[in-house]
Order: sequence, then structure tokens, then C-alpha cells
Amino acid sequence: MRMFWAAFVIFVLDQVSKLAVVFGLNLREIGYMDVWPPYLTFRMAWNKGVNFGLFAHDAEAVRWVLIVVSLAITAWVWRWMARTQQPKNAQLSAGILVGGALGNVVDRLAYGAVADFLNMSCCGFENPYAFNVADIAIFVGAAGLVLFAANDKSKVRKTP
Repeated sequence: MRMFWAAFVIFVLDQVSKLAVVFGLNLREIGYMDVWPPYLTFRMAWNKGVNFGLFAHDAEAVRWVLIVVSLAITAWVWRWMARTQQPKNAQLSAGILVGGALGNVVDRLAYGAVADFLNMSCCGFENPYAFNVADIAIFVGAAGLVLFAANDKSKVRKTP
């Protein structure tokens, strides 16, 4: 249940932030907005590929492949957590990852691309890339699973 609520909260935060910034503030039309320069700007980017726009050359095929891969990974993580006894932090990490992955799946289904808008720069380094709440969640969730997931095969739950 812990994983479900973490996934739900992340999914809602991701989708609400995208609706508020991309459509509410009309970032899709204006393209760029200073929030706290240079640390935080909103920079609109429709990502049709994977990280940093990789593999975006055949966008329609890549779109469907990424949807299927994201859903397969989501199902695998969900099943892994359901079948094993994992610490609370691992369950939360899994939920965070799943919520982020599903947020980006919804974007690909609804818009054909992932809506990225967060851009952060610092200390003389100008970051040319944009990301979103789902991207942060996927990274944090994956890191949390690496750090907190138990790897004891004797703790596998027996399922009928």
C-alpha cells in the first residue's frame, strides 16, 4: 500500500506541475520563463526520445517502444515489491519510480512526447537540458532501490 500511495502522489505532482506550467503559464507558446535566474528557469522542451532527446530521430516508433518499455519496467518493479519483503524505504523508492514512469507514459500517450520544462544552472555552467518532476522521481526512485532494496532470496513471499 505504501508503494501505491508514493506512486499516486508522484504521478499527481508530475501531472499537475505540467498542466500548471506548460498550459497554465502557457510555456508551450512563450518557450522560456525566468523563475529564479540563473538557478531555475522554465524552458519548454518536448522530448520525443529518451534522456537528453536520444533516439528521437524516428519519434513515432520510439514513442511506442518507450511506452511499452516503461510499462514493462513498472509492472516488473510492482511485482518484485509484491513478491518480496522489502524495507519501507525500498517500497517508497519503488513507488516514486513507478509514479514518475507512469507520468511520462501519460505524456507520451497524450502529447506524443514528454513535456520537460525545468532547467537549472549554477556557478557559471549553463545547462541546456530541461526535465520534469517525473524525471526527478525516476532518478530518485532508482537510486533508492539501489540503496535500500533487500537482496535476500529467502525473503520471497510464496504466492498461490
